[in-house]
Amino acid sequence: MRYELYYWPMIQGRGEYVRLALEEAGAAYRDVARDDGIAAMTAMLEAEGDTPPFAPPFLKAGRRIIGQTANILFFLGGRHGLAPKAEAGQLWVHQLQLTVTDFVVEIHDTHHPLGPTLYYEDQRAPAKTRTAEFWSERVPKFLGYFERILASSGGAYVTGRRLTYVDLSLFQIIAGLRYAFPNRMAAFERNIQGLVALHDRVAARPNIAAYLKSERRIPFNEDGIFRHYKALDA
Repeated sequence: MRYELYYWPMIQGRGEYVRLALEEAGAAYRDVARDDGIAAMTAMLEAEGDTPPFAPPFLKAGRRIIGQTANILFFLGGRHGLAPKAEAGQLWVHQLQLTVTDFVVEIHDTHHPLGPTLYYEDQRAPAKTRTAEFWSERVPKFLGYFERILASSGGAYVTGRRLTYVDLSLFQIIAGLRYAFPNRMAAFERNIQGLVALHDRVAARPNIAAYLKSERRIPFNEDGIFRHYKALDA
């Protein structure tokens, strides 16, 4: 099956978690808006159907249209060996991915605490306050949780010896935080040495390494979830 991924063509964003899974699986896919323009994605959003997506990212798999990042990964995980085979394991990995999703929202809100309709420049002071709380309270809570899960797994990955899509997502979290907050992250990484090693293991996997070097990997930038503002990285 050749998949069609619909997401904004200029940012990694939430679509990147899906791209990483497709790349690791070696799955054939088209990044539709990058190939055909945003209008192609808009047309799919506006099309009538039984299961219309609310917003990108969404995936077309045959006649299926699947929306929401964690839901897409749940679908792909079982079909491409990126999730456990047993139902209990699949639900556990899905639960972890939903926790990643919660964390992604908090990362975004460091630079847009008053909402996405305002520019960062319109909310500098609240962003600085939110970022300070994010690093003092939320980062230790979320990354500390995943660090403990990884340490107790008995293997190199979150569920043990085999990689799942959650490991790919945690790679993206570490990479993104390093871009957005290089100073803060450098100081914090001593507390999450397991996750740092996980990041390096994922980056070295052949399909991921090839993807990271390719033009398919959109660079981090100040339009995505992970944004570097010097004032927030003090």
